Amino acid sequence: MSQTEHRRPDAGIFASGKPFFVGCNYWASHAGTRMWRNWDAASVEADLAALSQAGVQVIRAFPLWPDFQPLTAHTTWAQTFIEMRFGEEPLPDTPAGRAGVDEVMIERFRCFAELAERYGISLIVGLVTGWMSGRMHVPPAFERVNVLTDAQAIRWQVRFVRYFVETLKDCRAIAAWDLGNECNCMGIVASSDEFWNWCNAISSAIRLADPVRPVVSGMHSLLCEDQPNRHILISDQAETTDILCTHPYPLFTPHCRIDPVNTMRNAFHAAAETRLYGDVGNVPAFVEEAGSLGPCLSSERVAADYLRNMLWNSYAHDCRGLLWWCGHDQTELPHTPYDWVGMERCLGLLRTDRSPKPVMEELGKFGRMVAELPLPAFRRDAVCILSQHQDQWGVGYLSFLLAKQAGFDIEFQYADQPLKPSKFYLLPSVTGTWVISRHRWLELLHAVEEGAVLYVSSDNGSLEPFTGPFGVDIEYVAKAAAPGRIVNAARGLDLSVSAEFLVRYRNRCGEVLAEDGEGNPALVCNRYGRGLLICCNVPLETALVEMPRVFADGKPEYYRVYQLLAELAGVKRNVTRQNPALTLTEHEVDADTLLVVAVNNTPEELADTLHAPGWKLVDAPIGPAPDAEGVLRLPRNTGAVLRYQRS
Repeated sequence: MSQTEHRRPDAGIFASGKPFFVGCNYWASHAGTRMWRNWDAASVEADLAALSQAGVQVIRAFPLWPDFQPLTAHTTWAQTFIEMRFGEEPLPDTPAGRAGVDEVMIERFRCFAELAERYGISLIVGLVTGWMSGRMHVPPAFERVNVLTDAQAIRWQVRFVRYFVETLKDCRAIAAWDLGNECNCMGIVASSDEFWNWCNAISSAIRLADPVRPVVSGMHSLLCEDQPNRHILISDQAETTDILCTHPYPLFTPHCRIDPVNTMRNAFHAAAETRLYGDVGNVPAFVEEAGSLGPCLSSERVAADYLRNMLWNSYAHDCRGLLWWCGHDQTELPHTPYDWVGMERCLGLLRTDRSPKPVMEELGKFGRMVAELPLPAFRRDAVCILSQHQDQWGVGYLSFLLAKQAGFDIEFQYADQPLKPSKFYLLPSVTGTWVISRHRWLELLHAVEEGAVLYVSSDNGSLEPFTGPFGVDIEYVAKAAAPGRIVNAARGLDLSVSAEFLVRYRNRCGEVLAEDGEGNPALVCNRYGRGLLICCNVPLETALVEMPRVFADGKPEYYRVYQLLAELAGVKRNVTRQNPALTLTEHEVDADTLLVVAVNNTPEELADTLHAPGWKLVDAPIGPAPDAEGVLRLPRNTGAVLRYQRS
């Protein structure tokens, strides 16, 4: 059985072809994380009414673990365990009691779900919520216990989840079950096997109780491969759950807190990370938490522009939906984590008086705009293979951005996965001695022999065979004394590229596309069978990972290297433009109908001429249309959907 054969027949709100949804993560405005113990149905209803009226369609909600399973361990001599109780009271001899679950809390959640249904809101339920906003929340029985690996703790988590899902699965507002909020923060695991076991236990408990609804991962900061002290893998989450998710906060994600949030790098953070997870996992993925993280990091206007741009790119790149963090500001709450962390107090779509912020207005407006226009899959022109022992997120992110600027779209895979079919492959910034296994490398070279184009850039990575197929000799590798260069005067290329190592090529039989400024090859193309192999002696992608303003402010046009690659690969888009900050995705409705999503990824108005030979613009279902000369004008950080018919 393949890792994805367990998928539910109906992915619900995440299914391909369903409308892109918008919403938020939710804690009650009057109580925050204490909403269940300080239950106020009237206040919660007022919250949901305000969110629904403002345009929230989906809410991610959290049954706080110690409130719903308030277990105390009773022990004897030398802490020898005897039994679990509710404080001093024995567990009731009922199904809820045997699961250690407080039935009062269950009824409060049922009330919450009924209110959500009343206001037309769907729920994603984060089941094991033991970590929230920088504070641990666990039953007294499991304080100071590693709840991800302790056998007793896992047993009671399974009992809780099984009972909760079995009891509440009749609530029609519930659209999906989530393992829990960022549960990889609840403890340290020694291996990916340990975390796989925890995820499998919880997801299996959900599936036994409810074989219909999809299971959402709920995890963040996933990896392509095991790393020291980090063992949370995309492939493992894809194997044990149905839907992957991202929590793309610029503050916490590497390589993102570099440029202003309303510029191109961050405009694509959510879309690039979500596509990485979905592509490598081969499952649907969505933006489960996103936010600017409050007024100390951006103004309300800039946060709204950032959200609008993020929504457009997530919609265009098949990210299924986006939830903001969170529903309400929590400025008046004295308890932790709000007392600890200033940032946690002002993250809402709504203020404490339930008035909408600009981000709420943007979220609601966007959800209403796209509700009647789900997009077909977007066209991808290349497969980006992320190799072993590199910074896969950083390299993948920069490859994604360079491709977008160059005018094409990529699909991700990891080096140890079966090769995805394509006529154009990128193997960017390979590093170290473990890059890709021999059999996968030979599989890739065979695809080139059959007619594909492969680009490899070097961060001192070892590939074998290399010199023969690529038509170059590596004369030597040494510590770089200065940045490398990619120079092609005829194409206007003169790019400085930082590199830790100098890789010196000598051309044997290839075509030199660019030199290093000293007459040595920097970019070489060689015929291999019916295809082309292209090698670059500097790690273009790695070099740009931490370079500020590289996508704006008149910086060197690094994306022109990717433009050249696309030309050599024969990529011909139906609709093109000139400005690299105006990005396009193509969505084929049928053989004669094409939707194009055009997005301005800058904080200024942008105008550019679109060219669509063989196609006639019919209309713009969303946003402005190009004028009679084909000039499209887009306001800052916004987009448009254009409909073309084959002429």
